[in-house]
Amino acid sequence: MGSSCFISGVDASAFSLANLPYGVFSAPHQPPRPCVRVGEAVLDLCSLERRGLLPSSAALPLFDTPTLNTFMSAGPQVWAGVRQQLQQLLAVETPTLRDAPDVQAQVLHPLSDVTLHLPVRIGNYTDFYASRQHATNVGTLFRGPNNALPPNWLHLPIGYHGRASSVVVSGTPIRRPSGQMRPAGAEAPVFGPSQELDLEVELGAVIGTGNALGAPIPVDEAPAHIFGYVLVNDWSARDIQRWEYKPLGPFLGKSFATTISPWIVPAAALEPFRVALDPQMPAPLPYLNQGERLGIDIDLAVDLMAENGTAMSIIETNAQYLYWTFPQMVAHHTVNGCNLQPGDLLASGTISGPAPHSFGSLLERTTGGARALMLSDGSTRTFLADGDTIVLRGEARRGDLRIGFGEARGTVQPAQ
Repeated sequence: MGSSCFISGVDASAFSLANLPYGVFSAPHQPPRPCVRVGEAVLDLCSLERRGLLPSSAALPLFDTPTLNTFMSAGPQVWAGVRQQLQQLLAVETPTLRDAPDVQAQVLHPLSDVTLHLPVRIGNYTDFYASRQHATNVGTLFRGPNNALPPNWLHLPIGYHGRASSVVVSGTPIRRPSGQMRPAGAEAPVFGPSQELDLEVELGAVIGTGNALGAPIPVDEAPAHIFGYVLVNDWSARDIQRWEYKPLGPFLGKSFATTISPWIVPAAALEPFRVALDPQMPAPLPYLNQGERLGIDIDLAVDLMAENGTAMSIIETNAQYLYWTFPQMVAHHTVNGCNLQPGDLLASGTISGPAPHSFGSLLERTTGGARALMLSDGSTRTFLADGDTIVLRGEARRGDLRIGFGEARGTVQPAQ
């Protein structure tokens, strides 16, 4: 999209016409409804649709609803048509909104005046384990360097079925979970608040159109099923998880909360940031073998802010460090006939790079709690303290082009 926006300051922002991420907002005394973010404002898609300013493709309205699910289920052709129309409506050369201040007042709202909501109804949530560096780091901690990767890791994207009901939008407080854990050296477990509360830097793909039960999605067709991407922080209680995960994997140590950003960045907006990845060795089985294996160059960063105001950058990583791509995740998820549905969330798992500052969790950053991080006020962290706020941010950059994801923010509250 080469046009400028008629709204001052938008062109230079990370939320320009090249981005237009989708979300759901509510203004005072109004119900939640879909929107796109334009600079520091939101554009009301329901109001535009009612005015006949957006293309219609179905008997039912696409945006007169409190989630984006109806729109996402309409498919790539409709997504492209709406995106093109929005870019045209907001372009400086288009008078429709530019010269109608009364309409602008009804469809454009300052971001500071609205409340943002969970943008989709998430029916199912799957968390993968797709970063080789993360899997190696964690495996080394638990099993030693010679057995770091499970024998199947280089052959398939490992995943587990998460808890969709506890996926929350950025800004939602996070209650420290309680559960069973077995302290080091103890013979029996104890019950209490987790002492090893952690974060996980992840990227999530939001499914647009799904597949019929029993009909796998081929890897080369998988991109057409991905509506867009969100930031994900899959909070983890490491001590609870360590005691419970054998033999079936994560359960209460992760199901208490997962934070996502309020903005879904369209897959189309990220096309300029696709990057070629190294060949996989060994080569995957044919159903996972992509003709061209592309990652996404997105910078991801985490700040930790203590309750006393002390702040520290603790992680800087990038989505292109993923070994398994999202199309491979979709293909593997459905190869057994599992049916994905509009709004399903597929998260990457923790994303870690080659250097310690790029490790995507405190478990890795502190070597399992053995090496504390020091904050600027002299206090230390191995895991999260009550009152800590974690802010995960994401942005793709290339030259003057910036695509922002906003943030996934959560503050730890004491256990119930």
